Amino acid sequence: MPRASSKRDDTAASEPDALPFEQAIERLEALVERLEDGELDLEASLSAFEEGVALSRRCAGQLDAAERRIEILVKEGGETLARPFDEVADDEEAG
Repeated sequence: MPRASSKRDDTAASEPDALPFEQAIERLEALVERLEDGELDLEASLSAFEEGVALSRRCAGQLDAAERRIEILVKEGGETLARPFDEVADDEEAG
């Protein structure tokens, strides 16, 4: 029997921008699990999918912003150099 969405799910769906990054990822993982279970009715599945897309886009934007901040912080010779995060971490471990 399909599960109905709970009130908590409805609140989270209406305010995905209010969640911190880590909670947004957890929520996205929970939505994926519910969708993979295949127990939601069509309307609940569509709602979960829409929320998942919004959360995914939000998290991707936050990661892009974090990457830009890292690029700004990594400077050599007064110029900002864009380097992969792994390379920055390797330099810090070596130094």
